[in-house]
Amino acid sequence: MEKQWYVVHTYSGYENKVKTNLEKRLESMGMEDKIFRVLVPEDEETEIKNGKRKVAKKKVFPGYVLAEMIMTDDSWYVVRNTPGVTGFVGSAGSGSKPTPLLPEEVETVLKRMGMDEPVTEIDFEEKESVRVTDGPFKDFTGNIEQIDADRQKVKVHVNMFGRETPVELDFTQIAKL
Repeated sequence: MEKQWYVVHTYSGYENKVKTNLEKRLESMGMEDKIFRVLVPEDEETEIKNGKRKVAKKKVFPGYVLAEMIMTDDSWYVVRNTPGVTGFVGSAGSGSKPTPLLPEEVETVLKRMGMDEPVTEIDFEEKESVRVTDGPFKDFTGNIEQIDADRQKVKVHVNMFGRETPVELDFTQIAKL
């Protein structure tokens, strides 16, 4: 079973409390291997009041929390019985398992929160020739010198003005030749 994102319905105004309660519960009940992240999607809104700039966090989906988890009877039970939780979104009946979000839905929410971590499969190798697809070096070609999987970066030697120049790029900025 793989981890997926689910939408948890909460009492309005209890989103952060549910997040805190759920994080405490999964620790105390040893569910860290089933429930991974709990998010309250928020946007930053800038208001100008009395000539002063004020940044306020505003809930994107009031009354909802996102949980990244492996859906089992146990993990379902832990989330479902967390104080403030009224249920999962997308479950037909009381006993049925909820429907996970589609990867593109999750990506949209995480991007909006500035938390997008595109999980990029690395199918590049060192010394491989690649084309830069985005950024200031777009359409340049070069060879991969180094791959940093944790940071999702590559160092590519690009030929610029007749010289090999090392450039650090995201995985998403390069393509195979």
